This record gives sequence, C-alpha cells and structure tokens, in this order.
Amino acid sequence: QLQASGGGLLQPGGSLRLSCAASGSIFNIDVMGWYRQAPGKRRELVATMTSGGKTTYGDTVKGRFTISRDNAKNTVYLQMNSLKPEDTARYYCYAFLKSYALVYWGEGTQVTVSS
Repeated sequence: QLQASGGGLLQPGGSLRLSCAASGSIFNIDVMGWYRQAPGKRRELVATMTSGGKTTYGDTVKGRFTISRDNAKNTVYLQMNSLKPEDTARYYCYAFLKSYALVYWGEGTQVTVSS
C-alpha cells in the first residue's frame, strides 16, 4: 500500500530522489516520511513531514536531505544530496494515520553509495 521508488547505486557526492506513493485505500495521512536501516544497525529516522508541512530530520541528514510531500497525490519525496557511503541503507517509506493509530510501512528501496 506504500510503493517506494528511486533507489540505486551511486558514487559519493551524488544525488538521488526517492518517491513513495500511498494507495488510494490510505487517506487522511497525518505523517509521511522515511526511515532507513543499514545491515547490522537499527532502523533510524531520516525525515518526516506532517500534512501541515512540519518537518523533522535525523541529525545525520540535516542540511543534505530534503523531504517534500504532495497531499493531493498521497506522495512523499526525499531529495538526497551530497550522499556519503554511510547513507547506504534500505530506505523505508512510512505513513501514520493519527485518527486510527495506524502505521504503514513500505517494502523499502535500496540506496548504495560507493566509489
């Protein structure tokens, strides 16, 4: 119900844009965003955005990543710039519906940063 796209393999310093679209059965989404998980590590916050536009970023991506959202399309984007090898992880799309206390996770898209 959350379909992410845009992952890939690229060199350090490069840029990539991830997209995540929620299916039509999911609406009135309060928070959409991204988490990531690298092998052997815990899942961590990348960025989230509320339906009102409030953003939250993980400390390691501040100033390099930008989250945006199209509420009409139920889609969230993540623009990633100045990518580093430590950004290598599987990126998971996230949606939270406050009224129903429901959380949705996408299957994830792999981002690999390597020279």
